[in-house]
Amino acid sequence: MKVLLIYPEYPDTYWSFRHALPFIGKKAVFPPLGLLTVAAMLPEHWETRLVDLNIGPVSDNDLLWADYVFISAMTVQRESTQEVLDRCRKLGVRTVAGGPLFTSCHDEFPEVNHLVLGEAEMTLPQFLKDIGTHSPQRLYLPAGRPDLSCTPLPRWELIDLRQYASMNIQYSRGCPFDCEFCDITQLFGREPRTKTPDQVIAELEALYSRGWRGGVFFVDDNFIGDKPKLKQEVLPTMISWMQERGHPFFFYTEASINLADDPLLMELMVAAGFREVFIGIESPDEDSLRETGKVQNRNRDLIASVRCIHQAGLQVQGGFIVGFDSDSPAIFDRQLRFIQESGIVTAMVGILMVLRGTKLHGRLSREGRILSGSNGNNTDTSLNYIPLMSPDLLIAGYQRLVRTIYSPEYFYARLMTFLKEYRLSGPSPFAILHRRDLRAFFRSIWFLGVLGKERPHYWKIFFWSLLRKPRLLPLAITMTIYGFHFRTVAERICSSPHGGSPAGAMEGSTGLKNTLFHAP
Repeated sequence: MKVLLIYPEYPDTYWSFRHALPFIGKKAVFPPLGLLTVAAMLPEHWETRLVDLNIGPVSDNDLLWADYVFISAMTVQRESTQEVLDRCRKLGVRTVAGGPLFTSCHDEFPEVNHLVLGEAEMTLPQFLKDIGTHSPQRLYLPAGRPDLSCTPLPRWELIDLRQYASMNIQYSRGCPFDCEFCDITQLFGREPRTKTPDQVIAELEALYSRGWRGGVFFVDDNFIGDKPKLKQEVLPTMISWMQERGHPFFFYTEASINLADDPLLMELMVAAGFREVFIGIESPDEDSLRETGKVQNRNRDLIASVRCIHQAGLQVQGGFIVGFDSDSPAIFDRQLRFIQESGIVTAMVGILMVLRGTKLHGRLSREGRILSGSNGNNTDTSLNYIPLMSPDLLIAGYQRLVRTIYSPEYFYARLMTFLKEYRLSGPSPFAILHRRDLRAFFRSIWFLGVLGKERPHYWKIFFWSLLRKPRLLPLAITMTIYGFHFRTVAERICSSPHGGSPAGAMEGSTGLKNTLFHAP
């Protein structure tokens, strides 16, 4: 059997980092972890190839070579996914599809020959068995959730690691919280399921043995879902391995804000090599948090929590949402003030998305407020639901917000706030600098410090870091490059024809997941 695994292309979003990648000479941020793990579940005697459309195109000859094309996608990759499916249909190539997009919306893809839904450990074996008896079905639905101790190592040999900015692994699935707008509990459940410490080390060792050095993203939707196991087993084991290997990696992941309530957990994460955590802040408005069921964010000083995490040595990247039913037109100024005061440099602000399978989708469907399916891109100003706020006001306010927070004045002020309160622990970032880092450094000087409109702000941050906190200089330069990417995305958002007219200056002081077929 010949199988071609295809990973669709991402559009230009916050997470694509498309405008930052040229600084380091990479083509994509992360490899398709889901498909690499699926590949490890296929029979060894099958001939297997993988094409990541974020790295390069797939030819008709590639498609015609395959007996089956396996495709996995998240909702945001829908457009590229459809293009691949259309080409396969025209060429007469059979397709097998899975991942969050198909698990949530499989009824919208009649052209797919075989739908292997849910977590692949549960559904792929039966499909492979049916292939062996020449009786494959069209639809395979999961019955239960798998034990992750049976999940195999990804087949890293199918890709060129040098094309990616970071590697990724998965430790757990599921989230103990159940936010109204989120589909993670629908996909993976509320009870966190985890791999063993030995599995985690085996995955790190596999990357190390293939020569990888640098960033590794734990794609868990909530890495700290099972705190006791992390503190007692996983993180101590990682700390020992990192010490033995000379700290070849640094890690980042996603977590909930209650991380700030556990000093020991933060200390262990930093000791293990974690540097960044993405946290869904969503809103500084208590009514909006109550509406969406964001219980972990309520009844706390969110800015104090963020500072606590920063001072522990972990940089917070924050997800923010506007467009909740509880939001008034004042939300844009409130978000702006919060983001600036918190020092969250990487603030990913989007309009509320209504995804199929969420409690939010069910509620708005009952209220007759769903306009269309979601494209998964929270930087798109084409609403797929009817907000309570005037749509024109919502879109115009959102555009003003992102334009302001990523203007050089506001972005660099936020970066300075972060650098002043952040406490770097562990080895210096200089210890694992690569050629790509030097390339990024010199390109940042030229494109941002010489040609960029942020020139005075860039040099202020540069010399302040160099003289006051020289160990933070690599991080400061990295963040200036991030700022360039986010500002470019913000400019696209603000030029969108869907939005209303900008409405004046903002006030104030100023987000896979998913594994196997569910690819990160």
